[in-house]
Amino acid sequence: MRLYLYILLSFLSICLLNSAFAQTRVWFDHPAKQWEEALPIGNGRLGAMVYGGVEEEELQFNEETLWTDGPRNYNKKGASKYLQSIRNLLDQGQQKEAESLAMREFMGLKSESEDPSAWLEKIGKIREQKHGPFQVVFDDSKWPLIVVPHYEGWENLGLEGLDGAVWFRYEFNLSKNQLSERWSLDLNKIRTNDYTYINGKLVGQSAGDDTRRLYQIPKELLREGRNSIAIQVINLEGKGGVAGYKDTKQSIGLKSASGKIISLNGHWRYYIQDQNIPKIGSFQASYQPFGTLNLKFNHREAKNYSRILDMDKGEVCVNYDASGIHYKRTYFASYPQNFIGIRLEADQKKKITFRLAMNTKHQRAKLDHLNKSSIRLEVWVKNGAMRGTAFLQLKLKGGQVSYTGNELVVQQADEAQIYLTAATNFKSYQELNDQYSAVALDRFKDLCKLDFDKLYELHQKDYQQLHHRFEIDFGDGSQLDTIPIDRRLQRAVMLDDPGLLALYVQYARYLQIAASRPGSQPMNLQGIWNPSLEPSWGSKYTTNINLEMNYWPTEALNLSELQQPLFQMIRDLHMAGAETAKEYYAARGWVLHHNTDLWRGTAPINSSNHGIWPTGGAWLVRHLWEHYRYTQDIHFLKEYYPIIKDATLFFKDFLVKDKATEWLVSSPSNSPENGGLVKGPTMDHQIIRSLFDIFNQSSKLLDADNLLRDSIIKMRNQIAPNQVGQYGQLQEWLTDLDDPENKHRHVSHLWGLFPGDEINMIRTPQLVEAAKRSLVLRGDEGTGWSLAWKINFWARLKDAQHAYHMVKMLLRPAGKGGGSYPNLFDAHPPFQIDGNFGGASGIIEMLLQSQTDGIELLPALPVEIGTGKVKGIKSRGDFQISMEWKDSQLLAVTVESLSGEELHLRYQDHEVKIKTKRGESYAFDKELILKK
Repeated sequence: MRLYLYILLSFLSICLLNSAFAQTRVWFDHPAKQWEEALPIGNGRLGAMVYGGVEEEELQFNEETLWTDGPRNYNKKGASKYLQSIRNLLDQGQQKEAESLAMREFMGLKSESEDPSAWLEKIGKIREQKHGPFQVVFDDSKWPLIVVPHYEGWENLGLEGLDGAVWFRYEFNLSKNQLSERWSLDLNKIRTNDYTYINGKLVGQSAGDDTRRLYQIPKELLREGRNSIAIQVINLEGKGGVAGYKDTKQSIGLKSASGKIISLNGHWRYYIQDQNIPKIGSFQASYQPFGTLNLKFNHREAKNYSRILDMDKGEVCVNYDASGIHYKRTYFASYPQNFIGIRLEADQKKKITFRLAMNTKHQRAKLDHLNKSSIRLEVWVKNGAMRGTAFLQLKLKGGQVSYTGNELVVQQADEAQIYLTAATNFKSYQELNDQYSAVALDRFKDLCKLDFDKLYELHQKDYQQLHHRFEIDFGDGSQLDTIPIDRRLQRAVMLDDPGLLALYVQYARYLQIAASRPGSQPMNLQGIWNPSLEPSWGSKYTTNINLEMNYWPTEALNLSELQQPLFQMIRDLHMAGAETAKEYYAARGWVLHHNTDLWRGTAPINSSNHGIWPTGGAWLVRHLWEHYRYTQDIHFLKEYYPIIKDATLFFKDFLVKDKATEWLVSSPSNSPENGGLVKGPTMDHQIIRSLFDIFNQSSKLLDADNLLRDSIIKMRNQIAPNQVGQYGQLQEWLTDLDDPENKHRHVSHLWGLFPGDEINMIRTPQLVEAAKRSLVLRGDEGTGWSLAWKINFWARLKDAQHAYHMVKMLLRPAGKGGGSYPNLFDAHPPFQIDGNFGGASGIIEMLLQSQTDGIELLPALPVEIGTGKVKGIKSRGDFQISMEWKDSQLLAVTVESLSGEELHLRYQDHEVKIKTKRGESYAFDKELILKK
């Protein structure tokens, strides 16, 4: 009877779904098998991924300030003395020479390093042994197996955190006929150095991630029958292993002169020779995972399973039936009390029984019990200054709890409640707090005194006051909501699913609420969710688009205060970047290059062919200005005006006159990650013009710096302009070098179209056409964030159907190219959260644009979302807008004026301008006639 009632209630709940609810949940009908299927929760400081296993549950969690390294100086003293030489080389067309000089003398400092020579000599002696692991006859039968190749590193195959020397061995067979061929060995990429042997003889050795391993095999080395390959891989930092090809359909192996291939893909034997490596420095730090909770249940088979992210409540719920009992788990991350809460329930008494353990990937860790129902986990980040402590408290209704080894064992409880929190010794980007653990423990004890139900109510109230500001509906989606999200994504490849677009926007809002809160750090490349000790690109802050994209939709989605972490970072960078401006450019003000981290590094990193890009700070200033435009908060503008002014002063000192054109240009720089070190990339000039305009308008509003403003206006007009090239395209560089076959993921020279606004249909129609031509030449394909950027481009160009096409590409299931993972996380691939926000921004740009000449309604509305409504969307001028449309035609719009500014509204051929009063609402019909 109980089971029947449950099924009936479940059916009724589905039938009663309205479209708003259908577009606020992401759900699966099975537990996660991989991290990209797990569902995220977060409160800005703590993030966790819920797998929802039946027999074994895993909750992987992060604390936002657990990073590698520690506070330090990133700047090379006196680098500016090489600046003119680099500029001269670029003027002379000697790009490689300029890059070489810059690589030696103009890059940032790495963190502390030790000389690896002695260690390398030690681990190299094995290659001299008579019976070493490279020999044909060698007993490797006790070595474990690993899949080779592994493009994303051996870290993804269980060797997390491993750096050092590792041997790999494999056997293959050749026939007599095959011996008549000439063979080479193609391993493509190895991370990082290798010594490669065939049948006991060295056939090649190389260094570097990007070096292709293609070794010629002397014919006399190969034999009929069994042959052996042995590789010593030496990896001192980053991902390690025999990587092979990114396209996994392409095998590593033997390749003959006639084109035959003998694949060596398979399970190889491996042996870790030495992982006690010297300390190796890095340009910047990496975001780290903290730990996992592992819960084990005696539940064999589950029926009626669901795992739901409920974005209306800000929680994840796991439901299933086992042995006639209904089980429910609820997970949430509370911002008010900074903890993760988990509730375990059953519909029968005494049925909650499980084992709980806390684990971590960090090599140095300590686990202890504070009392009979609580655990403390301490971790130390390898070769860094960071420590972290996590606390867990278990409360029961009924039942018993005990310890078995490191596990808490719960038996026959009616309900279990878990309190999880974590803290680190981070105090600021300049300072650590050695006393953090005692403070964290006191806070944890105070937390555990509070009633779980009350804490849950506080979480709901806090979360919903943000979430409920905004609603979006692209038609009734309740029927499609009955399809689990992984299958829904597959279905959407061929069939339209308007509700999925609305769901995607709400998901972006949910992720932002979960990952960026006042007092937290800003969202990094993965928000606050990262399971890896060696995350891609360090899971840090890439500032040549990715950090900025994270916050593109924040204002429009009515989440303005969630930008506070970004604004605090800009304050930090203003301070840190002043020293970089001085040491590298002998300039006033502050500068930021293409990456930063928890410790606010601002110097150039990685490589001179893409790491010297000085306009990161200027781009971030635009976020300050856009916040003012959306909120009309003059006090905010006054508070941040010194940052705007100092960014302007830097470029006043930095810009130089190009001898050939007499224009002011940015040199040295780079069009992000494309084309190497250059002078005068178009993107730089667009950003600098934007910065100068922001300074001009800000100083006027604040009646400040009149003389400086006059000189900046004069300089602005001397900056190299946008140019149309030989293919009708907007030139990416100062000279017409664009390759029409270049399909690079960055489309940086269109910054002035979006997120900038100097390229627009009203004032620069010729440049609009050139930008469109550039987009067509660059093509639609790209990484996840690149697809997202192109949605915004096409929306600004008011090509609704092309913008929709790009949304479809972004929502396609992740493969070799960009798309979406089953849990809707954006796929670069791998996971980067920026595309989630860039995609949401693009969908909003289809519905409303306010960057120039007032507010335009439905400027790029595709037919597939021709019916819908939105409530609580924000526009520049501090207006809050609700509107409804049907059959691609506006029905009605209501505008609330939050600051009393003049309202300029446009829709198709209709236009209205009226003065407004603060706090008043104004309703208009489909022709923008004000309703009485």
